[in-house]
Amino acid sequence: MEEKSEVYVPRVKLGTQGLEVSKLGFGCGGLSGILNAPLSHEAGCSIVREAFSRGITFFDTADVYGENHDNEYMVGKKVPDIMNRFRICSNPTPTMTHVPKRIQERENERDLGIGLVAYSPLGHGFFGGKAVVESLPTESLLAAHPRFMGENLEKNKLLYSRFANLAAKHACTPAQLALAWLFHQGDDIVPIPGTTKLKNLDSNIGALAVKLTEEDLKEISDAVPIDKVSGQRDMDVMANYSWKFADTPSK
Repeated sequence: MEEKSEVYVPRVKLGTQGLEVSKLGFGCGGLSGILNAPLSHEAGCSIVREAFSRGITFFDTADVYGENHDNEYMVGKKVPDIMNRFRICSNPTPTMTHVPKRIQERENERDLGIGLVAYSPLGHGFFGGKAVVESLPTESLLAAHPRFMGENLEKNKLLYSRFANLAAKHACTPAQLALAWLFHQGDDIVPIPGTTKLKNLDSNIGALAVKLTEEDLKEISDAVPIDKVSGQRDMDVMANYSWKFADTPSK
């Protein structure tokens, strides 16, 4: 059994408008399915409560996650004991996506003191090893994502292997290295990875303990060049599902 990380999630100022959130957020969409089989409300609430107990205070949900507002109901109605003590972001509008390209495009916003929320910071599970070292989850739409299909997947496996070698160098997992890279881009960027497993939650929190130098950051960026990832970054099947990330261009 893996040991539980003792890292506690600190707070940061997200932008200059006074909003204080945990340095690591939690994307709740996966609790209601699409990327994996949906959890029961009881199981989903257990994950949310554990995340909160570890210091996560920023939870991202949306009215289109799950059928009939299922995710908002799960998060907002089923955890009343902590609902008034954390920040819930119900997200009908675009959030920051697809790092690092989006970070580069949004330097002007950062200059204005606008905080950035990094959606899908693990590439829909790619940096967690999805379709590379483990199979895609059952009942997942990821099988229809170009990143995980055919020749694209074979090319991306090479990038993953290169990235995994760097993770081993830093004594962490590839997912932790991806999050650590983000943490080192500044306190005005808050990633919101989601998971349905407590061991993954613990692993994500553990990424806060990974320390990187400027040389490390460059080496990581060079290992996975933006223009070398194969498969469009958006998922048409998700768009058809009415996910409202209109800010995310296809490539």
